[in-house]
Formats: sequence, structure tokens, C-alpha cells
Amino acid sequence: MQLPIKYAMRKEKDGFTLVEILVTLTILAAALPALLQAFTTATRNQALSDNSTTALYLLKFRMAEIEMEGYPDVGQESGEFGENTRYLWRSVVEDIESEEVENIRQVTVTVRWQHKNRERSMSMSTFMADRQMEQ
Repeated sequence: MQLPIKYAMRKEKDGFTLVEILVTLTILAAALPALLQAFTTATRNQALSDNSTTALYLLKFRMAEIEMEGYPDVGQESGEFGENTRYLWRSVVEDIESEEVENIRQVTVTVRWQHKNRERSMSMSTFMADRQMEQ
């Protein structure tokens, strides 16, 4: 008894050959470490980005607090944002010596935090005038 031609041809194409499977595994073995490293790097960068965004908002918050207090006194202050936080702030207020303008102070606020055992920081500066002084 002879098998039909269709059945004989289909029988030869079922499944994968050993060579095809080995080539596929080789390609996966070469590509997988690179993909895993890309995901690890992306996760690390996302964490740094989150910390930087938080620091930026805290920096703007502290600067707004100083501006709301009015004309700041010359000097330095430091503190932390709440208890047991990794974000610390420091503000420096200096007089600006100029013959053209009077009663201008430079305010610099710096926020520091720890990320992966390294200290990171972000700073912002602005100038503030004494609004109580006559023009």
C-alpha cells in the first residue's frame, strides 16, 4: 500500500530540525544579556530621575518659603525636609555690592541627597530686592 503524496510531503515538514533549534538558541543566548543590561540601566536611570524630580520640587518649595518671608537676612541656614528624610537643604543669602542698585541680595538654595552611595545635589539662585525701600 502506497501513501498519498500529500501525506508524505506533510510528514517531512513537521517540527523543527536540530540545526534550526541550535541556531535559535545561539541567537537568544547572544541577545539576552544585552537586553537584560538595557533593562537594568533603564531601571537605574529611572530611579535617579525620580530622585532628581523630587529634589527639584523640594528646591522650588524651599525657595518659595524664603520668598514668602520677605527680604531675607544675610547668612546661612540648613535643615532637612521632615524627619528621617534623605533630602537636606542649605540656603545662603549674600548682599550684592553694586553702585547701580541697592538693597539686592542673592539667595542660593541647594538640595542634597544620597543615591547609590553617592551624594547628589541641585542648586538654584535668585536675586531679591527690599520691597519696603522707597524707589
